[in-house]
Amino acid sequence: MRLSALYRYPLKSARAELLQRSSLDLLGLVGDRRWMLVEESSGRFLTQRALPHMSQLTALWNAEGGLTLSAEGQSSLDVPLPGAGAELRGVTIWRDTLRVPDAGDEAARWLSDFIGKPTRLVQVPQERARMLQSGYGEIQDRVAFADGFPLLLIGQASLDDLSARIGRPQEMLRFRPNLVIEGSEAFAEDGWKRIRIGDVEFRVIKPCTRCILTTIDPQTGERSEDREPLTTLKTYRQKEGDVMFGQNLVNDSNGVLEVGMPVVVLE
Repeated sequence: MRLSALYRYPLKSARAELLQRSSLDLLGLVGDRRWMLVEESSGRFLTQRALPHMSQLTALWNAEGGLTLSAEGQSSLDVPLPGAGAELRGVTIWRDTLRVPDAGDEAARWLSDFIGKPTRLVQVPQERARMLQSGYGEIQDRVAFADGFPLLLIGQASLDDLSARIGRPQEMLRFRPNLVIEGSEAFAEDGWKRIRIGDVEFRVIKPCTRCILTTIDPQTGERSEDREPLTTLKTYRQKEGDVMFGQNLVNDSNGVLEVGMPVVVLE
């Protein structure tokens, strides 16, 4: 087995960056979902679930930790990493509330124009990161603005199995993985507890619960009229009312990942 693809999402719910190589830190891939959009009035997080056109927003990570924002019809904007004196904004992501640095008014104006309502851009430093969902992981584990866990892994064979059942190819990016594994059997990842990629070991924490976001075409931002792939997934990947596809991971060390590295199941 090998690591066949590596994806980063610098801004939660915006477009993916396809990588050949990435370092890891306490929060997963360096630069992954360290930025997030929130409603200006409530601080509530924004995603493609309610705003499918976020799939057309590009946010590229730079070496200093900042972003370059771009979208059709708008000039690009470089957003620096907030400094030590940046305003802290109270935000809510699922059941978590935290105070994190705000990226400033220029970024807010740019993104409000794109989103269509007053919007703020926030960033999470490591020291302000969230704990994992109660009952999962270890006391030291942390997550940035991903839904619940630092990393998501999907086996290529699992997607191929789903595509065959639907009768047409499904884009891997509908499921927004960080790590794609080639060379395993379909859904082999369901049985893994610990794996190693290169020199880095990972704990497999729990299956990933899938939602309406998977029905959005990542290229066009349009929802599928037949609600695929959820419709088919519900026929064979549903457990206690939740649809499962992919596995959530935590890395046990920092290190570096590179496409092509061997993958070993340790447990």
